[in-house]
Amino acid sequence: MNAPLPGMDPYLEHPVLWTGVHTRLIVALANLLGPQIRPRYVATVEERVYLEAPEQPRIPDLWIQKQPRNGGLAVHAGTSSRTSPIVVEVDETELHEHYIEILDMHQGGKVVAVLELVSPSNKYAGPGRDSYLTKQRAILASTAHLIEIDLLRYGPHVLSIAEWRVRGLGPYDYLGCVNRASGRKRFELYPCLLRERLPVIQVPLVEPDADVRLDLQAALEQVYNDGDYMLRIHYDEPCEPPLSAEDQAWANERWLAYKSVHAELFPPSPPPAQ
Repeated sequence: MNAPLPGMDPYLEHPVLWTGVHTRLIVALANLLGPQIRPRYVATVEERVYLEAPEQPRIPDLWIQKQPRNGGLAVHAGTSSRTSPIVVEVDETELHEHYIEILDMHQGGKVVAVLELVSPSNKYAGPGRDSYLTKQRAILASTAHLIEIDLLRYGPHVLSIAEWRVRGLGPYDYLGCVNRASGRKRFELYPCLLRERLPVIQVPLVEPDADVRLDLQAALEQVYNDGDYMLRIHYDEPCEPPLSAEDQAWANERWLAYKSVHAELFPPSPPPAQ
């Protein structure tokens, strides 16, 4: 069963959905790689863990009042005593991000390639971006290839190639980037627009072994169907993050066509009980 849109479904970029999409897609990509690279290589799903605090700390039972006499501040935290400490409670969330490593079993399980799928937390300033960039620098300083896939339209650029070098090639919504260990100054780019099929990326191994093909669209459609996203996404509402008016109208038309073809998935609602 095909997805309603020919390429990346922008509704999957919604922050509520993306965590599950990311995890499923990493597993789907590893499953596509496995049969192509065995028995010499294996594709493993690894995990990066870090703590991320909310942007604004939560300060319970605390209020601050200006003192007009001296211009200072009096802090009240359940008591009027000025010797009491100010208690600031900050919730930290343990985040888990998955990525793929390709291991060479002829070299004792040496990492020959790392595939990263960018998340929103990797793009914006904070522990998530710091963690991603630290890992990125470590790979670029190693003998492993780096494959980065960004399927998020919004947020600052985080891939290993400088953004200005990509923007000069023309507009794009999504981007894949392959940097081979044998040529760190050379980047193989896969830019893609919203209405286009996602690309097939060439994944390098150890020379003279040939590259393997990684079909991003096939993996995404597998995730879409396995996750029953056609039943979970509110396509009758505007996309979040938003689309242009033209792209939103196009997405609406594609969704209506999909529903008409797969009417068995969308039976009419039962009449209300009397």
